[in-house]
Formats: sequence, structure tokens, C-alpha cells
Amino acid sequence: MNKAAASFALVAVLAAALTALSLAVARHGYPFGVIGVQRLDGIASADSFIPLAAIYFLAAMLMMILPLKAASIVLVNAADTIHWIVIALFATIVGCLAARWVFGQASAPWALLDWRYLFVAIIVGCHLAMNELRRNVLLRSLFFALFGVATFACLFWSFRI
Repeated sequence: MNKAAASFALVAVLAAALTALSLAVARHGYPFGVIGVQRLDGIASADSFIPLAAIYFLAAMLMMILPLKAASIVLVNAADTIHWIVIALFATIVGCLAARWVFGQASAPWALLDWRYLFVAIIVGCHLAMNELRRNVLLRSLFFALFGVATFACLFWSFRI
């Protein structure tokens, strides 16, 4: 957990620094600053977490039914990687919004109230609880079904509210 928090903080600070630099350049009238801000904003949005959640839930579903060796390959090469991607993307969003807030856009932090950011918490929570889920046969069976439903919901449900 400490490694995830440290990674989140570092990426958020780096993203905030780059966004602040781009906003400062744009404030001085250079068009390159606007391009930099648009690129940083384009990296991650709340919409990008839904397909990542589908891939993560499919990997988690496989980890519930595969033998230990095969499940460890899926964990290291898929689930763990997606976990870090989600942390980095969310940290980028938080850093960009923090820089916007510092530069006078008072409504920027309110963008974090988007309900689709719940997928970040769900992925990180599932990743932290994955070891416990694998130990218990009943939990493994239950979460195999839950991860399957979550995978198909993330892929095929429109989530329009």
C-alpha cells in the first residue's frame, strides 16, 4: 500500500508540475501551453477507467479459477499492471486538476465527483483483497461469478446517468 501511495503522490506531483508549466506558458500568450494542457487532459479521463476495469475483472476472474502458477502469471502480467496503470492515470487527473485549481480555476476539483472514479477504488480494493479471495474456496467461487458479471457490465452496459 505504501508503494501505491508513493507512486500516486509522485505521479500527481509530476502531472501538476507539467500542467502548471503549460498553464503558465499559455497565460503568457504562447499557443504551445494550450497544446500541452490539452495533451495532459487527453491522457486520462473518467471514461478510460471503464474498459480498464473490464480487463482487470477478466484477469481477476481468471485468477479465481486458474491453478496457482497460471494465476500468478495472470496476476503479474495483467492484473498488477492494470492496477498500476489505474493509479498512474488517476494521479495524472488529480495532478492536472490540482494545477488548474492553483491557477485560479476554482471549479476544477469538482470534476473528481464523477461517479466513474469509483472504478478506481474498486480496482485498487479488489487488488488489495485478491490474496484473501484466492484462499477461500467459497469466496473464490462467489467472486468468480461477481467478476464475470462486472466484466460484462463494463463491456456492454452504457453507464449513462
